[in-house]
Amino acid sequence: MHQKQLLILTFVIIICSSITLQGKISHLRYTYKYTNWANAKSCGECIQIGENCAWCTDPPTSTRCDDLHILRKKGCKEKMVENPRGGQKVEQNIPVTNRRKDTAERLRPEEITQIQPQKLTLTLRMGEPQSFNLTFKRAEDYPIDLYYLMDLSYSMHDDLQNVKKLGTALMQEMQAITSDFRIGFGSFVEKTVMPFISTTPAGLRNPCTGQYDCASPFSYKNVLSLTSNGKEFNHLVSQQQISGNLDSPEGGFDAIMQVAVCGEQIGWRNVTRLLVFSTDAGFHFAGDGKLGGIVLPNDGKCHLENNTYSMSHYYSLSSEVILENSKLPKGVNIAYTAYCKNGVVQDGEDGRKCVNISIGDAVSFNINITAHECPKDNNSQTVKIKPLGFNEEVEVVLKFICQCECQHEGIPNSPLCHNGNGTFECGACRCNKGRTGHMCECSTEEVNTEDLDGNCRRDNGSEICSNNGDCICGTCECKKRENPEERYSGKYCECDNFNCDRYDNKLCGGHGRCECRVCICDANYTGSACDCPLDTTPCLAANQQICNGRGVCECGTCRCTDPMYQGPTCETCRTCPGICSQHKDCVQCRAFGSGEKEKTCEEDCRYLDLIIVENLSELPESTHPTCKERADNDCWFYYTYSVNGTQEIVHVVKDQDCPKGPDIIPIVVGVVAGIVLIGLALLLIWKLLMIIHDRREFAKFEKEKLNAKWDTGENPIYKSAVTTVINPKYEGK
Repeated sequence: MHQKQLLILTFVIIICSSITLQGKISHLRYTYKYTNWANAKSCGECIQIGENCAWCTDPPTSTRCDDLHILRKKGCKEKMVENPRGGQKVEQNIPVTNRRKDTAERLRPEEITQIQPQKLTLTLRMGEPQSFNLTFKRAEDYPIDLYYLMDLSYSMHDDLQNVKKLGTALMQEMQAITSDFRIGFGSFVEKTVMPFISTTPAGLRNPCTGQYDCASPFSYKNVLSLTSNGKEFNHLVSQQQISGNLDSPEGGFDAIMQVAVCGEQIGWRNVTRLLVFSTDAGFHFAGDGKLGGIVLPNDGKCHLENNTYSMSHYYSLSSEVILENSKLPKGVNIAYTAYCKNGVVQDGEDGRKCVNISIGDAVSFNINITAHECPKDNNSQTVKIKPLGFNEEVEVVLKFICQCECQHEGIPNSPLCHNGNGTFECGACRCNKGRTGHMCECSTEEVNTEDLDGNCRRDNGSEICSNNGDCICGTCECKKRENPEERYSGKYCECDNFNCDRYDNKLCGGHGRCECRVCICDANYTGSACDCPLDTTPCLAANQQICNGRGVCECGTCRCTDPMYQGPTCETCRTCPGICSQHKDCVQCRAFGSGEKEKTCEEDCRYLDLIIVENLSELPESTHPTCKERADNDCWFYYTYSVNGTQEIVHVVKDQDCPKGPDIIPIVVGVVAGIVLIGLALLLIWKLLMIIHDRREFAKFEKEKLNAKWDTGENPIYKSAVTTVINPKYEGK
């Protein structure tokens, strides 16, 4: 087998195994759901099992909690079904801001909307998803705060002039994007401890060697808080001086942390915040600080004193939209589907984001929220969804359907619940502590199981006592029938003596008894309805063989195994040869020693008893006609066939009836005479035709001769061949 075939075979096996496994998992889930449905003691417990579970307040059977369509199939009326559904309500839905930079009036940041809706309430039924659409549009001329963070370590000395120009160019470009723009500036070098910098007095004054005059090393400085004064920014960037350190990695992450957490010192507003990080080196990893005796993790707090990071020796513009959400309540799942530019649709983990989003572009997300369990306190929960890096958010209030409406109308200590031992609600009893059972009729001290109905369910099914009885404290008591001869039986009332198969409108065909819905047949009878007699008498053929030896007797009727034979006893064969042709070869070889079976006559034809008679008149009368068959020598022989019990008898005429030979002489004379006569006749016919033809040609010649007209003129150049000379001496005498 080729490798490709092996791969295909392996793939098919994997698919089949997967299908089988999925089938088993589905079966387990189905069984698990049925068990939960059956164990539900109240309407609230029932509807929490799944989105398709419903409760029947007045069930026609013992089952109250089941799949909705099954309850309807079992006859639960629509008005008796408790099946609350989830829903949603939009509380705040301000449209996203549509405006242009060159025409719009200046708006405050809180007046600009980039995400819609802003608040909504979802009512969640367990297992039933609720979805809503979220629209995000990057507004034009939206306020932006940008902080420029520059690396001033020694490795930047050859790039410093270009970096200074970058800051100025960045300022100019951002002012072209938005009119409400503020920019700030900070710088960083390295942690101010050994072995990251030189801590000698000379090294602290000038960490650079040779001809370079460098500034003292520092971790991070906030040089300029966020401002709209572009000239001041350009001036401060152009005055920056290189510093130095000993190792290659820099302390940029310390600076980024301080820029992020020192909101008041930096001056961050609640608008779009951007951080530009300019460096040419790597950064320190977690644990590098141990080389300098720094073992405490960063506490995430602001430590700026006089705009300088003071705790470095103690701690170690986006084109995409990414949605993030706050912590979800237990048992709640969220799924995103993104509808991005150019018809791109993404789901799964990529459903949270869209890329290549420019200012003024709008994208949408479908957000699907599903709850699988109710919170313990049943209180509402709040989830916030926002685009990463933006301050706007959607507030989603989650409310949970954990009870049915009919539970609010319950009657505590109802007399319907066994002398007030429970609350009657939604058509059933919710028992008080210490009581159990359908009507709270049992004490938990008397029984050792919490699920009394479980003892009355067969194979973890949903039906109690097979719907043929009542579960009394964990034991099935079967119902009585109007007919006293009909009864239910069994541990789960699963058996009866009247639901067996019937034949001829009789239970078990009148030839057996019904036990647990199965017929126990009398002797000489079998079949699911005892409709199959074992007596073979009706199958006997005329030769006393069962089904003529060409079939089997089933339930008193022949089933012919030879397709050529039909009839009640397989004796009819419309396509079979007749009796005469069937025994011809054996009669010929037995009586005359010739024929096709001449060599195998003793083996194939011993079944016949042969009797020779003198002539045709001596053949006995038989139920079969007299047979006349042609032998190999073209002679005819006569015989009759009869059966006497199991004996097959053939009477054969002794002599064959052979035709006489032909008389040769008359045949030869006749043939010769015929040939001669035919030849003469042909000659005469030919001669006659020639005479007629000649006469026609002669007559035609004569006719043309008479019609000819010849010119009597003489040809001037004609000279006769005859010359006449007159003898002068001739005197005419």
